[in-house]
Amino acid sequence: MTPTPQALYDADRDHAGWTPPLDLARYLARQALAEQQGADIHDPAAMIRAAVTLEQRLRHLLDALDAEDAR
Repeated sequence: MTPTPQALYDADRDHAGWTPPLDLARYLARQALAEQQGADIHDPAAMIRAAVTLEQRLRHLLDALDAEDAR
């Protein structure tokens, strides 16, 4: 029996409540992009790692932007 697929992100389960400052979120997003740009497209594990890393950084960046807008 195949397990039920689980979403990469579940807002209720995964949101830690911490929002990084905008300058840190921007730095981390750029750093992750630079690190992942060399990922081997023929390596499924590398693609999964890149996707997860970039998805997390994008969420932090958007959270930081939303917090900045709310000020």
